[in-house]
Amino acid sequence: MEKLSPQDPQRIGAYRLLARLGAGGMGRVYLARSDRGRTVAVKLVRHELAEQDEFRGRFRREVQAARQVGGHWTAPVLDADTEAPVPWVATGYVAGPSLESVVSGDHGPLPERSVRTLAAGLARALQDIHAAGIIHRDLKPSNVLITIDGPRVIDFGIARALESATDGGLTRTGALVGSPGFMAPEQVRGDPVTPACDIFCLGSVLAYAATGRLPFGTSESGVHALMFRIAQEPPDLEGLPESLRDLVTDCLRKEPAARPSLSAILQRIGPETTEPWLPGALVAQLGSHAVQLLDIENPGGATAELHHLPTVVAAPTPPPTPPPGYGYPQPGYAYYTPPPGPPQPPPRSGRTTAVLIAVALVVALGAGGSVYAIMNTGDSAPPENTAASQSATTDAKPQGSTGPDATASPTPTPTPTPTPTVDAAGGAIPAAYLGTWSGAIDNDTGHNPRTLTIRQGGVGDTVLSLTADGPGGSYAYHCVFRAALASAPPAGGPVQIGPSEVVSGDPISSCHPGDPTELTLLPDGTLRRQTTTSGDQLTYTKTG
Repeated sequence: MEKLSPQDPQRIGAYRLLARLGAGGMGRVYLARSDRGRTVAVKLVRHELAEQDEFRGRFRREVQAARQVGGHWTAPVLDADTEAPVPWVATGYVAGPSLESVVSGDHGPLPERSVRTLAAGLARALQDIHAAGIIHRDLKPSNVLITIDGPRVIDFGIARALESATDGGLTRTGALVGSPGFMAPEQVRGDPVTPACDIFCLGSVLAYAATGRLPFGTSESGVHALMFRIAQEPPDLEGLPESLRDLVTDCLRKEPAARPSLSAILQRIGPETTEPWLPGALVAQLGSHAVQLLDIENPGGATAELHHLPTVVAAPTPPPTPPPGYGYPQPGYAYYTPPPGPPQPPPRSGRTTAVLIAVALVVALGAGGSVYAIMNTGDSAPPENTAASQSATTDAKPQGSTGPDATASPTPTPTPTPTPTVDAAGGAIPAAYLGTWSGAIDNDTGHNPRTLTIRQGGVGDTVLSLTADGPGGSYAYHCVFRAALASAPPAGGPVQIGPSEVVSGDPISSCHPGDPTELTLLPDGTLRRQTTTSGDQLTYTKTG
């Protein structure tokens, strides 16, 4: 990580920037924290790309599709503003190094057992990505993050947005998207790309993880020579364990139809093992990094307000178990060091340090990850890759709430605006909209019910409350939201509702405020709630 420079923004959307994580062909990536304390990675698009209408349109579609990807093996898309002057996307932060930095660093190639677990995790990640209608197109070691309980895949679908924007100019066809050493033959030839493209890239990643070498060599002899080898020559699998050779060879077939399916790959890998999948030295590095992340968020650390510095360090938040997240890969894994600040508090006692290390190991072992519901609409499904939080807030007001009701009790009392646009006694909302409505999101995590209540009120009054629940077990969560009437609706609707805010949550880290929405009564008597920014929608049935 790198400190922020004076040229870096202090905030992007609702996120306070903490450090630079890296940069790539699309733009810069920052470590950031939401007003409610969640650690995320925010990717800010390059200005020259933001000026291209074709890129913007494709970026918008790919981000929307990426929001639908759930699963334990990917870093979820949490938030985005594709219409901002400079578009951005926020994803969960995974506190782990990239496969590239692990293999190219002190640890070297992974042992056979680790590569088999890696293959299973990547295959499941690709299943989740393909189920959302996305082809990754750029699966490579730097887009695979290593955690104690398996790999995580990042940047899925984002490469697609760059397909027609290269070197600041547009090319309608033939633009190569991907990293040369990990591209599929069809990408090299400029042929149509199918999900089988990701299977080939998976084979290349596994070969690299097991041997430390690219199966078709590097680009030192020239990119065109490398592409020729990918398209025409057999891979160099010297040093690959014999038990993995047939699987990797089949993944690297030149013809897409000859490559195995993801389900076939999982069958060939065999059942999962409960044994730790990483070497002990690498596990120790992951635990050390978790402690470093705790130190960044430590209220007693050098994170006080530093108004004279361009770098903004977020105010401390109560320390629940650190949220799962997303770490953007870069060469040489480093840690963020805050700028000089006020005098440091006394050193931590041995007991405190031991507690932090214990917490870090619990986080690393996946035992305390928080559950989260992406509430950009108040209706979005939670990602599948969550475990139950071990510390929950049931009725405490979330830190960082804003607006006139920020200090109100969990059950808000509507407050009329100083200059109501309608008769306050009668209210502004058409009678057919009033009452209780039920909906649900069914995905891989299970049944996620939603209960929407609409009350009468004028412009500015709190007229909508939403209760969102998870399916239970390791995916359990309970969030309560409220929102005000944004404008006086016409006689028959639709009804414009302002941004939602969190009233309570269990765990509170699961619940995030949402964008403005529009309520429309449909001909069949159901109610559609649609986000005005992204177009996400959910249909409700009246129950009371």
